[in-house]
Amino acid sequence: MFGTSGIRGPIGETVTAELALSVGRAVGADAGTVVVARDVRDSGRALVDALAAGLVESGTDVVDLGVVATPTAARAVGRRNADAGAVVTASHNPPPDNGLKLWSPSGRAFGPERRETVADRITAESFDLAAWDAHGDRRSWDGAERAHRAALVDAGRREFAARDADPTDLSVVVDVGTGTGGVTADALSDLGVDVETLNARPDGRFPARPSEPTADACASLRRFVSATDADLGIAHDGDADRTMAVDDAGSFVPGDLLLATFATDVAGPGDRVAAPVDTSLVVDDALEAAGASLVRTRVGDVHVAERATEAGVVFGGEPSGAWIFPAETLCPDGPLAAVRLSALAAERPLSERVAGFDPYPIRRTNHRTDRTAAVVDAVREACAESGESVSTLDGVRVSRDDGWFLVRASGTQPLVRVTAEARDPAAADDLLATAEGLVTAAIERTGE
Repeated sequence: MFGTSGIRGPIGETVTAELALSVGRAVGADAGTVVVARDVRDSGRALVDALAAGLVESGTDVVDLGVVATPTAARAVGRRNADAGAVVTASHNPPPDNGLKLWSPSGRAFGPERRETVADRITAESFDLAAWDAHGDRRSWDGAERAHRAALVDAGRREFAARDADPTDLSVVVDVGTGTGGVTADALSDLGVDVETLNARPDGRFPARPSEPTADACASLRRFVSATDADLGIAHDGDADRTMAVDDAGSFVPGDLLLATFATDVAGPGDRVAAPVDTSLVVDDALEAAGASLVRTRVGDVHVAERATEAGVVFGGEPSGAWIFPAETLCPDGPLAAVRLSALAAERPLSERVAGFDPYPIRRTNHRTDRTAAVVDAVREACAESGESVSTLDGVRVSRDDGWFLVRASGTQPLVRVTAEARDPAAADDLLATAEGLVTAAIERTGE
């Protein structure tokens, strides 16, 4: 039921109002107050109402934030002294999808145990509904975005001051992607930054570009940054838990290099940074040069956040664009990442920072299949028989002298993801070909 980032899938198939009602009942079984919110997808209207109905029916009070960014809602859980938060969102997935993600008061997404408890209650239909006169209340709160915006401005002032940088000298283009990330532009404007926006009108059909801020999706942002001589371009996904960037030269910054940029700014000697198994070796090398180290996790911000609670872990990130600053919050906060990156760019151009890293060729592809677990299991068996160095922390990661490849099931879509990296292009291509050969053979063996 739960993937790496909550529940997601096609509306009317995987995700229905009936499911949202059940999630509300299951979460409400041991919660006195729950914060709810949704992203801009129109299907969210029915889902958030069903979710709230399940909570109220369980005797739980509901604080409805309306349409806000996911990190805005995650931060509001603790701010409202609630026991949990539930956001109706499919994040970067395509428009026909929607989903639900659950949050704890710390800003961290529900971990495996809490997710399993919710799933078990739904499967068993084990709901403790309140008496007719003990239903919870549902009330709205329109202060969540103001509070988030104020926190972003406070963080921005600290970051700019620490670098002795003047925000009024900086120009930033924010591509909201027709999602909920407008709070980023507002906070930067409050700081005195010269801000231009793209695709700022909310529209859950995502007509301007795909919700996920990939290099291809950010083509208009790249052109706009170049044409206006802006210092930085920021791109969010639909619910603004992700942030990607375009540098002052108009070039899209790959996620691994953006991760290295954040990590080396935050981490010093003896510090640790949490990142998933598909992270490039360039991050390891950059942290080693700074006297810090990388700890690898399973893919998914919930796993990165879990390691970010450990002593000595000062930052967590995923190359997909989720950035966690545990000193402030355990949720991936795209607007916070945007503000911090703006301060970095004001101190020294992002293009210069990125040029300081020595990236290796990395290849990423996807294979669509409805039997992702079976395919990965088949690859695991094949690799185990080969005698190679294999890690099964998340999927199958094979390490060789010249690089590595990873085969893992997506936690949000019916895809098997393949990643390969080496220190020269030919070796990376060979590793990718080997991994894809294993996946293709596994798909054939599993009957598709």
